[in-house]
Amino acid sequence: MPVPLQGVFSYRVPDAMEYPQQGVRVLVPWAKQELVGIVYGERQEPVDEGVTLRDIIAVLDEVPAVTPAQIKLWLWMAEYYMCPVGEVMAAALPARVNDKGYDFSPVKKRRVHLPEYLGEIEDIHTLDSQQQQAFEAIRTQWHTHDTVLLHGVTSSGKTEVYMHLIQEQLAVGKQVLYLVPEIALTTQLTDRLQRVFGDKVVVYHSRVSDAVRAEIYRQQLNPAPRLVVTARSGVFLPFANLGLVIVDEEHEPSYKQQEPAPRYHARSVAIMLAKQYNAKVLLGTATPAVESYYNANTGKYGLVTMTERFAGLQLPKITLIDLQRQYHRKEMYGHFSDPLVARIREELAREKQVILFQNRRGYAPMMACQDCGATPKCINCDVPMTLHLRDHRLTCHYCGYTIPMPLQCPNCGGVFKVQGFGTERLEDEVQQLFPAARVMRMDLDSTAKKSAYQDIINAFGRHEVDILIGTQMVTKGLHFDDVSLVAVLSADSLFNQPDFRNYERAFQMLEQVSGRAGRKGTQGEVIIQTFDTSNPIFGWLSAHDYPSFYQQQIAEREMFNYVPFCRMITVMLRHRNEDRVKAVANALQERLKAVFGKRCSVVIEPSVARIQNLYLRTIQLRIEARANYARAKQMLQEQVDNILSLPACKSVQVFMDVDPQ
Repeated sequence: MPVPLQGVFSYRVPDAMEYPQQGVRVLVPWAKQELVGIVYGERQEPVDEGVTLRDIIAVLDEVPAVTPAQIKLWLWMAEYYMCPVGEVMAAALPARVNDKGYDFSPVKKRRVHLPEYLGEIEDIHTLDSQQQQAFEAIRTQWHTHDTVLLHGVTSSGKTEVYMHLIQEQLAVGKQVLYLVPEIALTTQLTDRLQRVFGDKVVVYHSRVSDAVRAEIYRQQLNPAPRLVVTARSGVFLPFANLGLVIVDEEHEPSYKQQEPAPRYHARSVAIMLAKQYNAKVLLGTATPAVESYYNANTGKYGLVTMTERFAGLQLPKITLIDLQRQYHRKEMYGHFSDPLVARIREELAREKQVILFQNRRGYAPMMACQDCGATPKCINCDVPMTLHLRDHRLTCHYCGYTIPMPLQCPNCGGVFKVQGFGTERLEDEVQQLFPAARVMRMDLDSTAKKSAYQDIINAFGRHEVDILIGTQMVTKGLHFDDVSLVAVLSADSLFNQPDFRNYERAFQMLEQVSGRAGRKGTQGEVIIQTFDTSNPIFGWLSAHDYPSFYQQQIAEREMFNYVPFCRMITVMLRHRNEDRVKAVANALQERLKAVFGKRCSVVIEPSVARIQNLYLRTIQLRIEARANYARAKQMLQEQVDNILSLPACKSVQVFMDVDPQ
């Protein structure tokens, strides 16, 4: 049942009703309403004396809507990620499939038609020598490893290798699942795949209509060869004949579902999905997740590397700008150093394109009164509100609460001054510095409309834009021939997160954004502005030396017992009353400490301790990699259930985030 309760539920099949198969949708009574459930199987144990089962109201399908493999995957996810299987079901099925009026009959005449590719079909490109070697090495590694990591530098041509592997699978009638971090950011990729594979390509994501999502789901129940390009939710689709799973940019944090449950990682689920079909998995990236590279180096995964860019192109040159020196010499224009301004002018004069990266949207992350220091904060969340000057509003990026921009401080009547800068402020400064340049901004604000992202990409691709300003959106999978210069305006802001993955995330983001430069013709350049040029991460970036960066990270993690040398679970508690959540968190921590000892942390108050009027506390468990993880989770669940059984604790929400990112 699609409800957040543990276990499955028993109903009686009326005598006049034909016994439904596993995976068929049925309509059943639930409290005072009717819900659509999925038949799991026949009850094996007798019903307790005095218990009367309610009858199934109707069987909705002639054929199963959910395959045995899907049910098996749902149950694994519920157990592994410590959540009710009903929450997995609710996430897995398109909304229309959960509608009792939806008909799965394959002969029913439908009004919904999937978009067809009407363009000219293009021949697949011939692989160069490095790509061919990688292609053959992957196939060889699959003889001994079900999962292979393809570590290829940016612009090495990994996508072409993928396409040849896809072609092989489709040719023998297999289906392929191609996962991408964010489907809206991969229009160039899907266009290329459709030009080669035509109508065999299906694009599935949250931005297509419910009707189209349901129709894609239904069509996936037949074994026709098909390439499904999708974001993380695609792991829930049914497959009849899966042969290959590709996880592109496997390091991306967006593969991890945060809210709501199930809090799964699509990479891990994809590997389990492939295992059920005896399919192979290819993880591809220029900057592997430390855990993935560790698995490859220790023999759990196969490893194939591509160390050179396609067609002999050079990797971009990295130039550091010392902001301390620039500010001291008063050689700054807003947030642009003199050397950066000069280089941008040179590239514009050569009719080249420039990408500017700043991983904050809005005009400024906060405002503060010059007299009393007061900062406007969200009424629902414990965070300063971000200034969006174009709209003359302050907005909370956690809950969306927004107010008009105040003209003066409500406490003392003083004047507000902005602190920090985001992409909107950069856009203003760029237009002042380079008035003749054509400028566009790409962030969540500028791409809110359905076609906005595609419009920006198309305009930049047609060279109608000279300077593109963006957040991490500009780091992902974009290929433009004329981008010669990429600039990171404030690299230091990437290093100030209180997380053991902080340096890993920063390295990945900087290396990925640098990969947008010099993808055709001459060598590109990446200018990084920083207050700390001695940071060792810049040395590894300058050499594009991921292995050395990894060696430092893995040694540090082993020393302090972090992933992959342990398994992590974050216990999260939230409630509208701060005292209540603190008391329950402390009581739970005492119980967990008694069971897990030093593996259990103290109660942690997050840096943002209130979101949408819910106060938050967390407790972190670190379980040795060699320990019985399933038993540890069972012991954890027992303690959580015990504490929630107490009358004073029942109203507190407690949930587990397994393998937090």
